[in-house]
Amino acid sequence: MLPAFGLYTHIQANRRRSAFLIAGLFVLFYALAFGLAILWRAWLDDGTGSFEAVMEAALRDSLWLGPAVTAGVALWVLCGFRLNTFILNLATGSSEADRAEAPRPYALLQGLCISRGMTMPKLRILDVDAPNAFASGIRPDQYTITLTRGLVDTLDERELEAVLAHELTHIRNGDVRTMMIAVLVVGVISFVGELVYRSLRDSPGLWRVSSSRGSSDKGGGGGRFAAILVALLFIVIAWQLSVVIRFALSRRREYLADAGAVELTKNPDAMISALRKIDGKGEIEGVPSAVMELCLDNPRSGFSDLFATHPSIEKRIDALVCYAGGHPVIAPAVAESEAPAA
Repeated sequence: MLPAFGLYTHIQANRRRSAFLIAGLFVLFYALAFGLAILWRAWLDDGTGSFEAVMEAALRDSLWLGPAVTAGVALWVLCGFRLNTFILNLATGSSEADRAEAPRPYALLQGLCISRGMTMPKLRILDVDAPNAFASGIRPDQYTITLTRGLVDTLDERELEAVLAHELTHIRNGDVRTMMIAVLVVGVISFVGELVYRSLRDSPGLWRVSSSRGSSDKGGGGGRFAAILVALLFIVIAWQLSVVIRFALSRRREYLADAGAVELTKNPDAMISALRKIDGKGEIEGVPSAVMELCLDNPRSGFSDLFATHPSIEKRIDALVCYAGGHPVIAPAVAESEAPAA
């Protein structure tokens, strides 16, 4: 198991790294806005303007567009902060659970919070078979841990405690706040990127006019066509980098939350066993992808694993074995299949 000072050093380093990445997301917003300004000016151009004229007009637009983007993003994030719990509960259909409705997870969560002097977050149960869990909330009065019914029924006492400790660590480390900002910002950038793509795809006339003008008048129509290409470059770069940053934010946090669960429970094998039981089974049907990004496991396989927001279960188990003193365990299904025939 990692020494306490080592774990908290990693947490502090990750917070600094996350702050840098979040700042990068907001910079990408300005790149996206500049790309849209170029695209707008190219769209308005009648074919007589040069590339330099289109770019200069877009730069002038950026003088007022920058503050407008700042205000719009701030308002969007503020609304997300205030309404995130309501939206998540509405999207998932979970219900709040008290001690009488969920005695086992309630008692375990209460014990973990008492051991760390924390205010106990709300407990909610999502009535689906998939074994999964996620933490939500920006402020102490919003903090919530949601467990699926499948998770509660699948895990034993020590495994369920480890999962609760994992989600509690996300709250303690401020992960929920960071991921909420990432989801809100990346969601807007992705929405704008897809909107631009669909608009250009459905307007082939723009490309034909621009390219034909470019072949006959390189100072006019050709400049417009070049400006459109530059605008698309800015938009695509902002779009793709925002997705990469979101992945980078998510993956490191899962390792630290696993380590935090071990620090709280002093039982790495319980976390390993819980991960084994949920491996590949946690997909919650009918919930937005943004909710799955908050979950204990967001199953991906094959090529799509390269773009997953979570490290694979095997990598997380390897980390727990290597750094937390856990013991690799064989999943029950594998153990049965490898058992010698009678």
